[in-house]
Amino acid sequence: MNFIHDPVYVLVILCLVIVLGVYASKNKFGKKFGAALIIILLAAVLANLKLIPSASNSIDLYTIIFKYVAPISIFYLLLNVNLTSIKQAGFPMVGLFLIGSLATTLGILLSWFILSPEKVLGEDGKVIAGMLTGTYTGGSLNFNAVALEYGFQEKGILYAGTIAVDNVVTALWIIATLALPAFINRIWKGTKASKVKTDLLNETRQEATGIDLISLVWLTFLGITAYYVSDILSDFLTQVPSILILSTIGIGLAQTKFVSKLKGSHHLGLYLVYLFCTVIGAYCELNAVSKLKEIGIILFQFTGLAVLLHGLIVILIGGYFYRDWEMISIVSQANIGGAPTAIALAETFDRKELILPSILVGTLGNALGSYLGFFVVYIL
Repeated sequence: MNFIHDPVYVLVILCLVIVLGVYASKNKFGKKFGAALIIILLAAVLANLKLIPSASNSIDLYTIIFKYVAPISIFYLLLNVNLTSIKQAGFPMVGLFLIGSLATTLGILLSWFILSPEKVLGEDGKVIAGMLTGTYTGGSLNFNAVALEYGFQEKGILYAGTIAVDNVVTALWIIATLALPAFINRIWKGTKASKVKTDLLNETRQEATGIDLISLVWLTFLGITAYYVSDILSDFLTQVPSILILSTIGIGLAQTKFVSKLKGSHHLGLYLVYLFCTVIGAYCELNAVSKLKEIGIILFQFTGLAVLLHGLIVILIGGYFYRDWEMISIVSQANIGGAPTAIALAETFDRKELILPSILVGTLGNALGSYLGFFVVYIL
């Protein structure tokens, strides 16, 4: 079965996995898991059935995807970050989100010192702490930014296990934030803010727009060029991770009028992320799963405690300054689950005026997440 190692054959299968994962995530059952995790699981099944190469018999195509495709995908997703539009969310949303980001960092650090996960996870513990800080500030792109810099994505089983734990904790936190306003109001009477303006820029949701040829040629050029420039700069700025340089270039370009008008950067970035996820799945070999038993328990304890501490800090600090418990729940969910789950909460609470601000502060999280993630790795 030599065709198993044919890069064209493997790429066909990886693309098919993405198609199946995206469609599966659209149904009622698949929505609970999300496209990324479904794609990882599908690729893992194929790798363990020896229909595509796995970690033990990796091919150059996987290395190329890790080295080039994944960083450029993060660059494309960051082209949606419009820092000037963040202020339109209003001071309460921005202020609470910054409090939530601080609470995430403190929650991770406190959980680290309470549980000492490094006794089980070893040096990987610091990287995982940074990855979780990133994802619970700005989402999966920050999770992957930290992982890529330390080569953590090559530890397929541990990487996939961390993602699985992240998904479970996020799901539990959705339930918690749904119940939070009614529960907290009984013991700490809250207030409701005046309505926030909703006639904000539609461009903040680039995912709703298609891609045209002009946008495609420019995005391709910018992505490859930005990667090359960040690679060169990293040789001179040896203390600064290359992925952080690339992220900074992306955020900077996103503020320009020309780049902000390019269509489809979100779709392009998301597709490349999914391609990256297929390789993550391929790296998951069942014969290594047994090693995760103790690690899985400490991962869940560490992540769960960190998110719980985040919640307590947000409630105490956010409640002191601003007792709109529904808004605090939505902002906390924007931290932990990202804009999509924050929007779901806003709909549930019938706070439609907070839907677009949730998207805007979500982009602020994209900008902050990697920096806070690397900061946590550094100080630990």
